[in-house]
Amino acid sequence: MAEDGTVSSQNPLLNGASGPQAGLISQYVKDLSVENPNAPDSFQWPGQLAFDVQFRAESRQLNDEVHEMICTYIIAAKAEQGTAYLVELAYGALVGIRGMDEEQVRRFLFADTPRMVFPTIRLILGNVIRDAGFPPLVLEPIDFAALYEQQSQDPNFGAPMPPAEGNA
Repeated sequence: MAEDGTVSSQNPLLNGASGPQAGLISQYVKDLSVENPNAPDSFQWPGQLAFDVQFRAESRQLNDEVHEMICTYIIAAKAEQGTAYLVELAYGALVGIRGMDEEQVRRFLFADTPRMVFPTIRLILGNVIRDAGFPPLVLEPIDFAALYEQQSQDPNFGAPMPPAEGNA
């Protein structure tokens, strides 16, 4: 604190200069589907279920500083007798980004944002599967930074999503 009672800072962001900024504005369930096609028979099937978990991330720019990021998880649980359940969750996040170059924006959208929303997605999926009558599935943590590095080599990676269409 200076002698005159004012606070000074060496941090340029606190002194009015701007730098790269990014963060989550809001999060929401965009779409959720639960299929339990063989209930109640599937509750009695012997043996272990085999799980197929798929993940996809898509982004679209809403304006100069806001992007919509959609993380979609599809989980299929199958046994010899058939499909026990199929869950699809499209989880959205509005992301504010300012002062970043294109590569920083892509990294934040496709590595950092999925990492930040993953705990909520894991909770939603576990609860939905439990509510469908099965033991909750706890997804293992995902290394989204490594996944980003791997997928960013694809020339179609990060292509914009088409405009949203609702089916209410």
